Amino acid sequence: MAAGRARRAEADTFTARWKKQWHRARVGVRRAAVDYFRGNGSDWVALGGLLITIPVIAALTLADPVWISPVALVLPIVAGGLLLRPASLLGLYAAGATALIVESVRLGPYTDGPSRVTPGVVLVVAACGFFGLLIAQFRSRVGVPWRRGGTMLFDLRERIRVQSKLPDLPGGWHHEMALRPAGGQSFSGDFVVAARTNGGRTLEVVLTDVSGKGMDAGSRALLLSGAFGGLLGSLPPHAFLPAANGYLLRQDWDEGFATSIHLVLDLDSGDYELYSAGHPPGLQLSAGSGRWEEKTAEGPLLGVYDGAQFDPVKGTLRPGDVLMLFTDGLVETSDRDIVEGIDRLTGEADRYVAGGFHGAAWHLIEAVAKDVNDDRALLLICREGPTAQSLPH
Repeated sequence: MAAGRARRAEADTFTARWKKQWHRARVGVRRAAVDYFRGNGSDWVALGGLLITIPVIAALTLADPVWISPVALVLPIVAGGLLLRPASLLGLYAAGATALIVESVRLGPYTDGPSRVTPGVVLVVAACGFFGLLIAQFRSRVGVPWRRGGTMLFDLRERIRVQSKLPDLPGGWHHEMALRPAGGQSFSGDFVVAARTNGGRTLEVVLTDVSGKGMDAGSRALLLSGAFGGLLGSLPPHAFLPAANGYLLRQDWDEGFATSIHLVLDLDSGDYELYSAGHPPGLQLSAGSGRWEEKTAEGPLLGVYDGAQFDPVKGTLRPGDVLMLFTDGLVETSDRDIVEGIDRLTGEADRYVAGGFHGAAWHLIEAVAKDVNDDRALLLICREGPTAQSLPH
């Protein structure tokens, strides 16, 4: 009993109560900061800190306007545009305007000498405030704070890259994929989904070109790549493109169409089927003749009309043969039709016949369509002959 009373008395001391209050305050601030940067917390901490900086800057300006110019008020204004919500930002702007008025009265008319509040200073502060308000309204509409927005875009880009990774193939096969978005951006309307099905004996690859390019098509490409990745392997090969077509029709997008080519390759025999939805033809190099042959399957664009039929073309990859799939950005431009583009692509690809196609995909894009302002993708599937298999990779 006595020991219990002693512990309670110790707990009631001023030091113990102060420690408890300090601990609660730290936990509360930490939770508020975490909630804020997740986009669902209050911005009162940031607003309070910025409101304190405005009178501090104003006081320093009045004390030494040569070193601390009146235009220094843009610093909390710019920070507020990045951190605050629009309603809070207006309160910060009111405090900034008040500080400018006080500085103007105390420093005197700008005609009396330098380091005064000039019309140019007012315009600069007002312009920064205007653009800060635009940024705040955009963040409020999107629903993410400024730091999380960049992280989210990075995560989306990485998801597209991971989904486009091709599965490993058994010995005797080589594949590589190169994708170059329009304008050097990080997002592309071209994407690939691939899987080994039928117990690993079959390779299924779908190369898709979404309408639009770059950032404009990137969000739709991300959505479609996830949906197509779920459909691939879950349906028989002949049912994939009809299901993908139905999915696009249900989205009801303004630019709701896409082209796609679906390869179904037997890794044991080399036999394949190629389904196309308005996509450029595949190209097969025959090791025996050394010639490229177009493999054109019949089928309309995805997302145009319901009940579309997709008829495959069949072929076989023998040792030494190469199959090349690509999007139209690689072979078609405003001043070059697709026939001329395919001729140029096959001409460049002939340079790799003797030495093998390892590392050729990226170099082919560089040689054929380096400066084209469109998304470009190229997929190479090679069945290596005995000589190629014996070489170290």
